[in-house]
Amino acid sequence: MTSFLKNANGRLKAGLVITLFFLFLGFVVYYIPHANPFSYNTYPRRLAPSFGHFFGTTSMGQDVFWLLIEAIHNSLVIGFIVALIGTVVGVFVGLLAGFSGGLLDRILMVITDTFVVIPSLPILILMTSLMRGSATVILMALVLAIFSWAWPSRQIRSLALSLKERDFVYTAWFSGEGTVQVIITEILPYALTWSLSNFMNATLSAIASESALAVLGLSPANLISLGNMIQWARERNAIFTNQWNWIGPPIVATIVLFVGLFLLITGYNDYLSMKRGR
Repeated sequence: MTSFLKNANGRLKAGLVITLFFLFLGFVVYYIPHANPFSYNTYPRRLAPSFGHFFGTTSMGQDVFWLLIEAIHNSLVIGFIVALIGTVVGVFVGLLAGFSGGLLDRILMVITDTFVVIPSLPILILMTSLMRGSATVILMALVLAIFSWAWPSRQIRSLALSLKERDFVYTAWFSGEGTVQVIITEILPYALTWSLSNFMNATLSAIASESALAVLGLSPANLISLGNMIQWARERNAIFTNQWNWIGPPIVATIVLFVGLFLLITGYNDYLSMKRGR
């Protein structure tokens, strides 16, 4: 850890601090007992920020602070689930296609290219409309994950094509190991570093996609997320009624979270480049 902190660049450190702060809010503060932030008229309406209500209350009697904590938690959960599915499926399909070759490679790449070229927004709009506003966090994440694995699969296949000609791979094959075993034991360790970078990038993309759908009014109405918080405040004319304590926190939180993840991704990639250059 000491060596990492010494060699880490400024962007990586800043991104790590920001990301850890949001993880603390979303997975530690979130579990402090509090009233259901989604319930209406739990508190007096339009209260100004105070010690009891850090960001005041909405025009529907909701505590903005706890609404924000719930939104950060759900947005991060969606991002992590989408990133995990997209990375795991993408890496496995890409490695399998690259190492198998032949007919299996062509079939997998046709499927992958189909998901790459299909415009995801119309499909996501259709699927969220079919949910009729009653989707859970898990279901929303699964919908977004449908389009999250194709690009990673394409990229990792290129890695597989370059590694399959190495001597240690031939040695593993001659020793009797099957394709799947070779992929898991010999090649996957080389892909883990890339997978971590892709996981962080996929998390950012998933949160951005859900937020975009929410601001367009297409995210499930019962899902408390950063995008939906902004959408609800916009629907209730928070800007025109000067309720900046309501619409401001989710906008600022979204921007800071995106900046933190971006700094983490770019800083980590530079850190890896520096290590390889040694």
